[in-house]
Amino acid sequence: MSSQAHDDELPDFTIVGCGLAGALMACYLGRAGHRVVLYEKRADPRKAGAFEGRSINLALSTRGIHALREVGLADEVLKSAIPMRGRMIHDERGALSYQPYGKDESQAINSVSRGGLNVTLLDAAERLPNVRVVFQHRCQDIDLETNTLRFAAGQDEETVVVRARSVIGADGAYSALRERMQHLGRFDYSQEFLGHGYKELTIPAAEGGGFRMERNALHIWPRGHYMMIALPNVDGTFTCTLFWPFEGPSGFDALTTDEAVRRHFETHFPDAVPHLPALIEEYRRNPVGSLMTVRCRPWRVTDKLVLLGDACHAVVPFFGQGMNCAFEDCAVLNECLARHPGDRAAAFEAYEWKRKENADALAGLCVENFYEMRDHVASASFLLKKKLSLLLYRLFPNAYVPLYNMVTFTRIPYAEAVRRAAAQERALKLALGLGLAAGTAALFALLHRYS
Repeated sequence: MSSQAHDDELPDFTIVGCGLAGALMACYLGRAGHRVVLYEKRADPRKAGAFEGRSINLALSTRGIHALREVGLADEVLKSAIPMRGRMIHDERGALSYQPYGKDESQAINSVSRGGLNVTLLDAAERLPNVRVVFQHRCQDIDLETNTLRFAAGQDEETVVVRARSVIGADGAYSALRERMQHLGRFDYSQEFLGHGYKELTIPAAEGGGFRMERNALHIWPRGHYMMIALPNVDGTFTCTLFWPFEGPSGFDALTTDEAVRRHFETHFPDAVPHLPALIEEYRRNPVGSLMTVRCRPWRVTDKLVLLGDACHAVVPFFGQGMNCAFEDCAVLNECLARHPGDRAAAFEAYEWKRKENADALAGLCVENFYEMRDHVASASFLLKKKLSLLLYRLFPNAYVPLYNMVTFTRIPYAEAVRRAAAQERALKLALGLGLAAGTAALFALLHRYS
């Protein structure tokens, strides 16, 4: 067993987990002049390859771009991103319909590579002279009395004990640091799994490196109780994700033979089959993952420990906001530390106060959007409401902003976006019930309220 270090040698911040949120937080802190050490349980992805078992695509939008811009990385990341300006819906006959996300083509979400983004953030963190990254150190526990971390290091899992001033827990949905906090008194914790899992497939690039489908759209095959989506990659490929129930006739447990899988795709995803030459091999080889929502409180222990990202608020991926929310965590935590330079306990408390309500609001939105994408995006009533919503957005851009657009293309806090959307819904119902004049008056009342 080895240990470290004398008090005067301790870093200002010790970050556990150098995935996307941990690496970005290191960039913030390093740029602010703090000494930072990051510990990561996996090997260096620049040497070992992409993180296994994680989706290789993410949807980067306004909140995440803002955080990247604050650390000088937005332009670099966006150079390797593909803008997706809307949803391309594939029905069971292979017919296509397009649903734009915003009022114009400037509003787009960006398909980015998880692995590429992680490498960009790690490189940026390590360019800072006061930031150090340590790989293959799996956090096992923390002693909150002495703020001492215990790691299993290397392939031999040698025990390494590390003392810390302030620890930032960015160690994901199964956080070891949060687990230790659960043993404290008055700690609320819940986790909820969807009855659906996910499996990834690949649509290869066309001959010559082009795209087999529209490159600037998020493709969705909604099938009622399950769906498939596809996001574009810069090399011309698409990453497809099956969101299917674990059990039932269209579930992963039922579709276990090659013939059953082939028949299911030919029946329900006929236009995708020609684009999936390795369908059976990939379906057989790639694992089924789980989808989980995590809520907890508190997120902090005095000035000793604070949680970040999935460690305190994991969400399911159906609003494309998990990474963006975690990046917004980093921006807010950095802001709170700057506002309370001599009092980290106060900074951590302010950060939790600003973020907890919004993380909970997002968790609910993500589950709701799953049912929307799976069940409703192809329905006539949904399309009509969507068109009306976008029309009102174009006519009254300051008074009426659809919920999706507030969440994705603004930095309005998630909980406030939910409240505004509810007010807009009431005004819209009034417009439909009492006529255009009353509806216009209601919309202008919203304009006065929110301008």
